[in-house]
Amino acid sequence: MKKIFNFSPGPATLPYEVLKQAQNELINWNNLNFSVMEISHRSNEFIDLLQNIKQDLRELINIPTQYDILFCQGGARTQFAAIPMNLLFYNEIADYANIGYWSLQAIKEAKKYCVPNIINPVKKKNGIFYIKKIENWILNKNSKYIHICPNETIEGIAINKEPILQNKIIIADLSSSILAKEINVKNYGLIYASAQKNIGTAGLTLIIIKKDLIFNNHKKRQEIPSVLDYKIISKYNSMFNTPPTFSLYLSGLVLKWLKKIGGIKYISKINKKKSTLLYNAIDSSNFYINKIKPCNRSITNVTFYLKDKKKEDLFIQKAQENGLYYLKGHKIIGGIRASIYNAMPIEGIKTLVNFMNDFEKNYV
Repeated sequence: MKKIFNFSPGPATLPYEVLKQAQNELINWNNLNFSVMEISHRSNEFIDLLQNIKQDLRELINIPTQYDILFCQGGARTQFAAIPMNLLFYNEIADYANIGYWSLQAIKEAKKYCVPNIINPVKKKNGIFYIKKIENWILNKNSKYIHICPNETIEGIAINKEPILQNKIIIADLSSSILAKEINVKNYGLIYASAQKNIGTAGLTLIIIKKDLIFNNHKKRQEIPSVLDYKIISKYNSMFNTPPTFSLYLSGLVLKWLKKIGGIKYISKINKKKSTLLYNAIDSSNFYINKIKPCNRSITNVTFYLKDKKKEDLFIQKAQENGLYYLKGHKIIGGIRASIYNAMPIEGIKTLVNFMNDFEKNYV
């Protein structure tokens, strides 16, 4: 079989070792003689699986006991509505940072359930985009929380420094950066992430939330659907409705794989090495250009352009012919995008860089 590298932004490439294990266990999981896709979510075996996933998450990113771990469906988009519905009462104010496409989608949804104070920290100087330091943002003194998406997958722009704010609850969409680098969970009131980039497969959304945000919030919207109510989800151990059993199983395998190779500290170093290798190739060339200030460049979603934009379609075509798939940039900004999450091996980055060098020589 031809060796290929999948640079898709999500659903993203999975560790080969995980795929092989899932293949081997597909029709006989846990020696039960049937698939994990067929098992009852109320069975002891599945409940054990769920608890193991939670324990592995706590160990990998050091989640304190005062935080609950919830598993939801509907993707991160669903949480754009669920968060203000759970944490805010009618017409309350929340700060929302507009950093990129996904930030803007969260703002649009939040407008239905609260009054968002919109912060625009992304600036442009000499054609290069950067993000103002969070301590210089002007927040609303009456806001109940601030919502951020520290890594924007489409633009390839990121807040790489851990956000710290005194007396303000930080809500973070970490869909594209969860498990990719070390974080301090205590800096956040709520973290949420769809699974299909670094956790597992589509269909599952992880929520890490301070328990007092669930149980000390006395105001309650009567119209909040039960399947979005964090109190109910927590009470039923994320099984108020049938959970996505296969997505959870696959996520469990990914977490075991991550622990086996050295955990977050190890993968963080590898991810930094991968992104640096690719950015160096872009910066050392007169053929390619990145439009993000180095301190705000994403380590998981590297975006760049060819100075001659007419050659970008050819670049994508030739890349695929060389086993490099899904490098086309998002339609709203164009260009090239290489999503290099945890499962992308450094071999894939080296192959891409070699291709970029060869393409430049042939088509300059």
